[in-house]
Amino acid sequence: MPFFKSLPADAGPPNVFTQYPALYGAWSKMSEVLMNGPSSLSQAERELILAYAAGVGGCEFVYVAHSEVAYAWGIERGLVARLLEDLDGAPVDERLKTLLAFVRKLILTPAEMCQADADSVFAADWSEHALHDAIAITARAAFMQRLVQGYGFTPLSRESAAKHAKRRVERGYVNLYAAFREGK
Repeated sequence: MPFFKSLPADAGPPNVFTQYPALYGAWSKMSEVLMNGPSSLSQAERELILAYAAGVGGCEFVYVAHSEVAYAWGIERGLVARLLEDLDGAPVDERLKTLLAFVRKLILTPAEMCQADADSVFAADWSEHALHDAIAITARAAFMQRLVQGYGFTPLSRESAAKHAKRRVERGYVNLYAAFREGK
């Protein structure tokens, strides 16, 4: 149940986004570019990073929602949970593990980030652009965590999240919301 009495019991980010279109229209456009625009990271990898960052941060709402988007893009179902349980032992390549280790530290201890953290990502043959994208995605996860937890939103069921994920893959981050659709 949300903390705001003006919101319905099943409220979520779309209720906030459409209530403040000047702010969240721009947020949706930024999210579209970050998550679906040009990047050396695939859309599936970007959603996996977002879900992983949210899971590390303890935000069930964003973790469930975006792990389902990652799965809708073709990431193996359950992989995000395995990464959270045991990053070193998870069935992904070492390069991605290095990037996710950076994301984990950035979520848990941002004040402790140092040159060696970035250097490990570069040594794993990731570009500066890829690291930028991972940092921006991690920041997006942190923002959404504060938004959903600040409003007191209840996490979606996996089934509901999967339906939303399918629409997000089909429509993107802007056209997902009627108030922001381009060419309406």
